Amino acid sequence: MKYFAGLDWGGTNHAVCVVDQTGRVVLRTEVRHNAPGLESLRQQLKRIAPATAIPIAIERPSGLIVDALLDYGHPIISIHPNAVKAFRPRYSAAGGKHDLGDAYLLADLLRTDGHRLRPLAPASDAIKSLRALVRTRDDLVTQRVALTNQLRALLDSFWPGPAAMFHQIESAIALAFLQRYSTPSSAARLGEKRLSSFLKERGYSGRCPAAELLTRLRIAPIGKPGKLEEHAKGELACALARIMGTLQEEIAQLTSRIEDEVMRHEDGALIMSLPRTGRLNAAQILTELGDVRERLVDAEQLAAEAGVAPVTRQSGKSRTVLFRWACNHRLRRAVTKWADNSRHTSPWAAHIYATARGRGCRHPHAVRILARAWIRVLWKVWITRMPYDSDKHSCAKCFLRSEKSGDALLKTS
Repeated sequence: MKYFAGLDWGGTNHAVCVVDQTGRVVLRTEVRHNAPGLESLRQQLKRIAPATAIPIAIERPSGLIVDALLDYGHPIISIHPNAVKAFRPRYSAAGGKHDLGDAYLLADLLRTDGHRLRPLAPASDAIKSLRALVRTRDDLVTQRVALTNQLRALLDSFWPGPAAMFHQIESAIALAFLQRYSTPSSAARLGEKRLSSFLKERGYSGRCPAAELLTRLRIAPIGKPGKLEEHAKGELACALARIMGTLQEEIAQLTSRIEDEVMRHEDGALIMSLPRTGRLNAAQILTELGDVRERLVDAEQLAAEAGVAPVTRQSGKSRTVLFRWACNHRLRRAVTKWADNSRHTSPWAAHIYATARGRGCRHPHAVRILARAWIRVLWKVWITRMPYDSDKHSCAKCFLRSEKSGDALLKTS
């Protein structure tokens, strides 16, 4: 007898349903998201059949609940929420929704369509460690951008001078200046000599002399806030500068650790062999690719996961090509960043980008087209475990030969 389970995960409770090969419900329950609850679930499933004989369908491909079920020995099949949503009308014409009902939907979907789905293959500990570091750093960078915009908006509301002095308000010297001089009143008696001393203390390496920086500060407009408003906004600017300073230090430490770990990883050299990836960008690509080669069938699937392959909708004489929204957004950012950088080193990549721009594509679209071309190369490097060699890249070699001979450029996209 075959069994199929579905788990609708939640923050505090998980709904679980098990059906047999005929679709009959064998188990329907809810368990708490804690150690006793997960142990209770393991025991209930164990009474039905061995763990290896009960595959479990779940919408979320990662997390503590997935790690626990994999540790118990259950095959885990991740089903995209969009697919689950599309199947829901099959079970409820009225559009009703319930956690236990969703668990049954997942279990029955696994029973009827499980042959089309692949079980999750957990990544290695090294990849999981690097992934945690890279994703946390990316999130901190996003927070830094938000805080930078918030700080700039605050300064524009009462004193744009510090933002005018330094090209980057998030730079270490600008944040240090704001912590010392957070209001127009505090900088009213600031002279060239005192500013030079301040810059020297902070190790300022900019090319602008103190006199020019002071001129920028003086010619910047000054609002007319009251004393209380000026004091309050000055405290806020100082607080944001302190937070951003700490954030910058943590990002720098994470960056250093990520670069060290990707250098030590066996697949790090493969990704870094590609033109203009760099250690940090290589780590971003590697953590999203993982080290389980079997989970991707071919380069076409990798292109779809990276979001650089468009979606085609065709019916009769109507045909529409659309932007792909459902994808691994972190992988898309990493791959398109690498593709954009590669065109400054690789003539072949520069030609593909220029051709796309010549057809009227905007910069983001042209970069995705270039990334789509690079995906085939990335796939070959990843699967064969052989570093990239431009001398063996047939399209690049053909382009260089045609360029040297003056022939018409070959199509490479």
